[in-house]
Amino acid sequence: MAFIKEESEDLRIEEVFSLKQEDTEEQTVLDEMQDEDQYKKEHDFITGQKSISCTQTEKTSTQKRHGNFKVHMRVHTGEKPYTCQQCGKSFDQQGNLKVHLRTHTGEKPYTCKQCGKHFNEHGNLKVHLRIHTGEKPFTCQQCGKCFTKRGTLKSHMNVHTGEKPYTCPLCGNRFSQQGSINRHMRTHTGEKPYICKLCGRSFTTKPNLRYHMNSHTGEKPFTCDQCGKNFRHKGTIKKHMIIHSRALPLKIVLNSSAV
Repeated sequence: MAFIKEESEDLRIEEVFSLKQEDTEEQTVLDEMQDEDQYKKEHDFITGQKSISCTQTEKTSTQKRHGNFKVHMRVHTGEKPYTCQQCGKSFDQQGNLKVHLRTHTGEKPYTCKQCGKHFNEHGNLKVHLRIHTGEKPFTCQQCGKCFTKRGTLKSHMNVHTGEKPYTCPLCGNRFSQQGSINRHMRTHTGEKPYICKLCGRSFTTKPNLRYHMNSHTGEKPFTCDQCGKNFRHKGTIKKHMIIHSRALPLKIVLNSSAV
């Protein structure tokens, strides 16, 4: 196990500065699928047999939709008559309160048939299924990168605009994405949620755990294109490239067999 110790310093550096995007849990109890067409639905309604027109949106419909004109008007008035007795949060529709209560009860009635994961709302299950189908309906118009969720695309846009709305309250460092500051906070808290099943060592990020596994498998996926030498960790090959940097441009090659 001596080779693990030799490269531990580089790995610790990678732990602090690795901001690689990780898969995350769904971060909201609100139905993201509903968010996509909610506005359209809320402005298309009927009460009884009469067609009602909203004077604020100038929208009229003769089709039966969920809710009625009174419920719709809460969009404009801000009225939220349904209140959670446990936390005091208010909602404009009884159905939304019902969904919210699952955050207190822990109820997750919707199950993914492919992996068994449970969700508290059907919309979140639909979003999750894109992980299995590979569907990524939200595309960045600037770089063409695709995403499974609208919120992820919105966060990604900060990369292009340069906006960094997330600030660390402990050191002042700023980040463009919520996931990045979440990972950064572990450098302050010392949390290391990713644990190696072979030796019990823990890491702050999933990529660092993956790099660590190379120590057990013997795999060296990072290759120097100048001399052909292979390395287990990206930090180690960056340090090695200093040898060639004076005469040749830096270039790191990742073996095609690497995961």
